[in-house]
Amino acid sequence: MTSRRREAPPIAVGETSAARRPWTWGPYEDVTGWVRGLAIALAVGGFLALSGAFVHEDASIGRRLAYWLPMMGLGALWGGFIARALFPDQGGEEPPSGVWLSCLWAALAMAAPFTGLVWLATWLAFGHQIPLGGLPYLFGSVFVLSLAMTVLNTLVESRRQAMRRLNAIPVQPGPVRFLERLPPRLRGAALYAIEAEDHYLRLHTARGQDLILMRLGDAIDELAGLEGAQVHRSWWVARAAIEDVRRRDGRAVLTLKNGVQAPVSRTYSRQLRAAGWY
Repeated sequence: MTSRRREAPPIAVGETSAARRPWTWGPYEDVTGWVRGLAIALAVGGFLALSGAFVHEDASIGRRLAYWLPMMGLGALWGGFIARALFPDQGGEEPPSGVWLSCLWAALAMAAPFTGLVWLATWLAFGHQIPLGGLPYLFGSVFVLSLAMTVLNTLVESRRQAMRRLNAIPVQPGPVRFLERLPPRLRGAALYAIEAEDHYLRLHTARGQDLILMRLGDAIDELAGLEGAQVHRSWWVARAAIEDVRRRDGRAVLTLKNGVQAPVSRTYSRQLRAAGWY
């Protein structure tokens, strides 16, 4: 027997001011960010290789790829260290006012050493030695590409942070209406999670479990004021109840303080990660 559940919005994440993460340049703030920055760099490198930009016109596509992909990959890694120095945490939700000036300085810091590396790589890969008189032109080309990549990564991170803020619902002061529905023996206990079972909801609390007759969508509407989120079409979880986060079969699983494990579906996983849950 199945129930007709009203689905809540993709995520309802309560967020206190203490839980907000400071704005950073972001592509290199964690492992996922490093991978994202590297993927962007390799995609641009592939485009440059296929277009034949900045290399000998007679070079094969294979040689172009062998030249551009390692160069862009190294550039992404070096750019990560530069970003950590020039784009520190600002303690706010918006990009700092001087972020675009920082992009300029980051591009200069990247272009200075990479000009020599490009000169050497061009010589080794294509047998073309750029004369010393051409170094200013080479520096300019490397600087423009570095600036473009820095701005691109900054825009990607700004959009990601904006989406995180749009998906966040501030915790509202006052009583949580849903807590009044707890059975008498569970009143006053910390609510860990709500699990939908047909027409019923299984309440997971610090004092045990119980069932009530209600739809999950209606329950989520009454949970405003309690920091938590829907993590699966059948689960809502309180953020404070999470003890551990692990991956199983490619998906995240939340272990709660009472040992119960709540699955995270792909529908909600990205938004929970963007909100800083894991």
